[in-house]
Amino acid sequence: MIEMVLIAGLAAVSGGLFAWLLLRRVAARVLAYRKHLASTTESRFAEMFVFVDVGRWFNVYLSGVMVVPPAVWIVTRELWLGVVVFGVSLVAPYLLLSVFYQRRLKAIEKQLPDAMTMLSASLRAGASFTTALDTLIQESGPPISQEFSLLLREIRLGVDMDTALDHMEQRIPLEDFRLFLSAIRISREVGGNLAETLDKIAATLRSKLVMEGKINSLTAQGRLQGIVMSLLPLLLIVVLMKLEPAAMSMLFTTKLGWMVLLVIVAMQVLGFLAIRKITEIDI
Repeated sequence: MIEMVLIAGLAAVSGGLFAWLLLRRVAARVLAYRKHLASTTESRFAEMFVFVDVGRWFNVYLSGVMVVPPAVWIVTRELWLGVVVFGVSLVAPYLLLSVFYQRRLKAIEKQLPDAMTMLSASLRAGASFTTALDTLIQESGPPISQEFSLLLREIRLGVDMDTALDHMEQRIPLEDFRLFLSAIRISREVGGNLAETLDKIAATLRSKLVMEGKINSLTAQGRLQGIVMSLLPLLLIVVLMKLEPAAMSMLFTTKLGWMVLLVIVAMQVLGFLAIRKITEIDI
C-alpha cells in the first residue's frame, strides 16, 4: 500500500514537473512569436502610415486563434475543419498585412503619373524641386502625398538628397517608381530638362496602366474560374460528408483515403498555379 502511494506521488510529481516545463516552453514560444509578430506588424503598419497599438492588436489576434477554431469544431462537429481554421488563423495577420501593403502599392502606382505631371508643371513654372514637392503634397492625396511629405521632411532636416531618395525607393519597391527616381538622379548628376523627362515617363506609365487594365478585364474570367475550380472539391467534400458520412469517413480514416486526399490537394494546387500563370501577363 505504501509503495503504491509512493509510486502515485512520484508519478504526480513527475507529471506536474513535465507540465510545468511544457508550459514554460510554450510560454517562451508564445512570447517569441509575439515579439516577431509585433515587430513585423509595427514596421509594416509604419510603412503604410498606420499607427496602432500592437499589443492590443496581438491580444485580439490571440483571442481569435483560441476562440474561432474550437467554435468551428463545436458547431460543425468536424475536427479537420477546426484544424484548417486554426492554420488559417495563424497565418491570417501576415496575409492581411500583405494584402493591405499590396493595395497601397497599387494605389501609389495609379497616382504616380498624375504626381509626375504636377511635379513637371511646377518645375516648368520656375519652382525649385523642394517647392514643387510641397505643391505636389498639397494637391495630391494619400498614399503618395504621405511618401513625398516624408521625403520633403528628410530633405529639410538636412538629409542628403540621394540618401532620401534611397529611403523612398526602399519604402516603395515598384519598377515604375524606380524609373521616376532614376530620372531625378540623372537630372541632378548630368543636368537636362527634368520637366520634359517627367512628362514623357508619365505618358508611358499612363499607357502601361491602360494596357494593364485591359488585360485584367480580359483575364478576370480565367482568374475566377481558377478560384471556383480550386474551391469546388472542398465544397463537394463537405456536402458529401453530410449526405454520406459513412462512405466519406473512409477518406479520412484509411491510408488509401489519405493518399487520395494528398493526390487531390496536389492536383488542385498545380491546377490553380497553372491557371494563375496563364492569366498573369506581365507587361
